[in-house]
Amino acid sequence: MLTRAAGPDNLARLAQYIPLLGEVEQRIIECFRSGGGLPYSEYPRFQALMAEESGDVFDAALIDVVLPMVDGAHELLRAGADVADIGCGSGHAINLMARAFPASRFTGYDFSPDGLAAGRAEAAQLGLTNATFVAADVARLDIAENYDLITVFDAIHDQADPAAVLANIHRALRPGGRLLMVDIKASSRLEDNIGKPLATHLYTMSTMHCMSVSLSSGGAGLGTCWGHQLATSMLADAELHRRAVPRDRIRPDQQLLRGPQVTSAR
Repeated sequence: MLTRAAGPDNLARLAQYIPLLGEVEQRIIECFRSGGGLPYSEYPRFQALMAEESGDVFDAALIDVVLPMVDGAHELLRAGADVADIGCGSGHAINLMARAFPASRFTGYDFSPDGLAAGRAEAAQLGLTNATFVAADVARLDIAENYDLITVFDAIHDQADPAAVLANIHRALRPGGRLLMVDIKASSRLEDNIGKPLATHLYTMSTMHCMSVSLSSGGAGLGTCWGHQLATSMLADAELHRRAVPRDRIRPDQQLLRGPQVTSAR
């Protein structure tokens, strides 16, 4: 509680994951022995902790730092556009964008009832009429040419069928639409990540949560450190044409943990 005011650069909050992951340690060990994983429902406190962590980042950087990585994003959103956030969690990103750009329409997709309820409650508190939240399995999302911009924040690596999700994103984008994907800035090769300060944290989160949740439903189990090489390959397979974001457009303190990918459809 004493360190929360330090903002998104405060790494002390990561200590909160230790007791959370400790609750499932023995069951994760059994998963290593017998295969499979633990479903999202086995991590009842994860949603709130992740919402707090990502919320601070969104408050500090989403509107003024992250969105401008998409050329012309602010102009598009001021004029009025249709935007979706895939794996929106508690919906804070959707609500921040909806408040900043009242002429645009924002839809958050997630399968978590608690997350969607939090998003709707915040939207109501803010008096937003341009933010909606939809319960959906995004691997089965069947929407064609509906959005000008789709955002995905730290969510693709958690999906049971990430290839299907990316294909559905491509289909949901209008011609010339953009995908802004932000995920963990890691290599797909373990040896490249050794020595990075947060590598042990990322692999711990991966084996004890991200991979486990995906594997529990027979998924791909990409994990937190699926890496930029695999991400680039999967984006290409989905016909999403990647554009690298210049490093000088990312604050140095953001370069270590997360890396953005901006792609276009068609």
